[in-house]
Amino acid sequence: MHILVTGGAGFIGSHLCEKLIENKHRVIAVDNLSTGNYQNIEHLVKHKDFTFVFDTIENEAVLDRIISDVDYVFHLAAAVGVDLIVRDPVNVIRSNVLGTEVILKTANRYRKKTIIASTSEVYGKSEKIPFREDDDSILGPTTKNRWSYACSKLIDEFSALAYHHKYNLPVVIVRFFNTVGPRQTGRYGMVIPRMINQALMKKPLTVFGTGKQKRCFCHVSDTIGALIKLTQTEAAIGNIYNIGSTEEITIEDLAHKIKRLTHSNSELKYISYDEAYETGFEDIMRRIPSIDRIHQLIGFKPKINLDNTIQDMISYEKMKIAQQSE
Repeated sequence: MHILVTGGAGFIGSHLCEKLIENKHRVIAVDNLSTGNYQNIEHLVKHKDFTFVFDTIENEAVLDRIISDVDYVFHLAAAVGVDLIVRDPVNVIRSNVLGTEVILKTANRYRKKTIIASTSEVYGKSEKIPFREDDDSILGPTTKNRWSYACSKLIDEFSALAYHHKYNLPVVIVRFFNTVGPRQTGRYGMVIPRMINQALMKKPLTVFGTGKQKRCFCHVSDTIGALIKLTQTEAAIGNIYNIGSTEEITIEDLAHKIKRLTHSNSELKYISYDEAYETGFEDIMRRIPSIDRIHQLIGFKPKINLDNTIQDMISYEKMKIAQQSE
């Protein structure tokens, strides 16, 4: 197969590219490196089956040429991270909505199967736990930048399903729930890499809000395995699937776990949301996926528990710190 991965230099995208090449596919990655990192794919660049294109997904001429020549598309490119979402909503909305429209329009022109990456953020403030794919989305007011990302990804989902219903474009939508692992950066607000780096550097571990928020974290290799299986399953077309773990932990307990696994004496430093992001920032107290639908379809169940996931990320961060000090 010849496969396009948009956002291929990003955290999830780079792992996907790596796995597809390992599975003997040819891969072309498109990324403008706004949140991606060239170092994530540097080890792939010289591989005969890998091509990197430095460009934006809004460049329709380039995407037309690429998509016409591939078998299917993984659309992972997006503006992500709470920090970026709050501070640069214009770029978040434009990149997510306009970029996805280019992908869908071009994929439809050439009738290419397309996997659209969405997010657990689309469930918004819903208190119905666990989140199921057909549940209502309950978002906050438009005066809060925090909701712009969820809204833009909902538009992506509506667009993808509209192309499927009107033109029979083969699309699959996946909603990621806190995918984590090596190469993820804490730069845009991702909690585990940020805390691990703080613990290893003997700095206080920052906990936003009360720390009582509960989250589930899924190792990137489990997420990638599910993505690839979905492309091989015709029954997935036209549907939405949660991908994540159901192993729940509070952010406060997560901080203590990271301290234990890094053998750190760092203190916990609590920071209010108003100080960290914006006045009146609203967080979700519990975000837990139902994975019944994807389990019934492809047998998906995460294999890597949270302790092993964190250990994997600690090893990566230690290697990165050692390289920077050379």
